[in-house]
Amino acid sequence: MEATIALRLPRDAASVPVIRQLLDASLGALGVVPQIREDIQLMLSEACSNVIQHATPSDDYMVSTELCRDRCVIKVVDAGNGFDFPGVSSSPSPTSEHGRGLLIMQALADDIRFVNRHERGSIVCLEKILHFVEDAPGLSLLLSEELELGQRVPEVVGDRPHVGNHLPAGDHADVQ
Repeated sequence: MEATIALRLPRDAASVPVIRQLLDASLGALGVVPQIREDIQLMLSEACSNVIQHATPSDDYMVSTELCRDRCVIKVVDAGNGFDFPGVSSSPSPTSEHGRGLLIMQALADDIRFVNRHERGSIVCLEKILHFVEDAPGLSLLLSEELELGQRVPEVVGDRPHVGNHLPAGDHADVQ
């Protein structure tokens, strides 16, 4: 099973809680552990906030999330002017009120990619490996193919079930 959520949202701060709550409810229903859900919510908020603040002249943006196997892949796509991602890698000053969003996303994501579509906007792609609570519905729903084929089944590490990496980094559908 794969679960996909895709929304076109107005470039307005009120849109951020909508996608956060929708994705968190889906992750919660599948049994993703709270810490991973919190990391995903914060990454998503930072990516959406960057679009809202910086993606002029775009009126809206798109967020797509894909839950597949043991990963959550989030793509935030805007139609603004785009920007040079390597050029923003410097750290903000300790007293700065802005400029930490990319650092937060990089710290929380298991994989992060940026695409500048010159004059057609930007794409931020964030990946997070999912960990599940014991007996979580997501273990059997998202990993049904592996379970049927007897491939690497979920393991319980300590008190936190985890499924090994099934998708190599960078193995994603291109955003169009």
